[in-house]
Amino acid sequence: MLHTKSNLLQLILLIPLSLSGCQSVTQNDLPDRTRPSNNREWAPQFSQLPIAEFEGNRVTVSNVRNNNYITENDFILDYEDRVFDLAKIRGVDFLVCPFQNAEYLAHTMLSFEFEVEDPDGNPRSEFVSVSSEIRTEKGEEYSPILGITNQFELTYVVADEKDLIRLRTRHRNAEVYIYPTIADAEKSKELFVNVMKRINQLAVKPEFYHTVLNNCTTSIVKHVNEVSPNRVPYNYSVLLPGLSAKYAYDLGLLDRTISFPELKKRCNVTELSEQFYDSDQYSNRLRGR
Repeated sequence: MLHTKSNLLQLILLIPLSLSGCQSVTQNDLPDRTRPSNNREWAPQFSQLPIAEFEGNRVTVSNVRNNNYITENDFILDYEDRVFDLAKIRGVDFLVCPFQNAEYLAHTMLSFEFEVEDPDGNPRSEFVSVSSEIRTEKGEEYSPILGITNQFELTYVVADEKDLIRLRTRHRNAEVYIYPTIADAEKSKELFVNVMKRINQLAVKPEFYHTVLNNCTTSIVKHVNEVSPNRVPYNYSVLLPGLSAKYAYDLGLLDRTISFPELKKRCNVTELSEQFYDSDQYSNRLRGR
């Protein structure tokens, strides 16, 4: 339970104002902000919703995004279908991308590790990321303050790490941290299934994004608490996701055999993302430390 919750919420609601300044943005009409919809003229990078089909341990995910970015807004659009074996899941990582102009804010994501075989039959790791984001329409831009007024729908992007991480490190000039969690294979499997079920739910029952109450980090916390009840108590570090990695560390969700400053240093993959930008072992190279 949050202490002084009302005062803290007021503080959080002021943050979008400080970030948005006085910029003019196009707003949806009132009817469009009354009921969320999956039927709008979406920006290409959000045009296709992922769908997961379950058949025993086999999960086929449609519309896994794997864009090749020339610039942030100029890219080769690519959606793929990928098959995942739940019996081969090995773990899950927590990704944090701090905002440049406010380090207490960040975008957060999950990456799931699966064991696969290379062409020679040798085992190797393959990763798929899930990012909860606003689903922008064509010509629409994000505004934190409009994010509390039912301006945007919430979407989950299932994507190759090359898409989500390289987009941020090179084209948004952002830092990215990959924190391995302590979740074992079974808990990682439960979390993956839980996330995929929510993805399917959003495909038939869309929701509005909310800058404070229904965003990238609150979505992750909800999933974690659904597979491990009350594992992540709700506090200001959820509302200020730039602090979420330290909070996860304090809760014992990350490696605590070293200090958090040392862990944070090791988990910064920004330079590695540039160094191995075109590597066919990109995700594994990022975890070389």
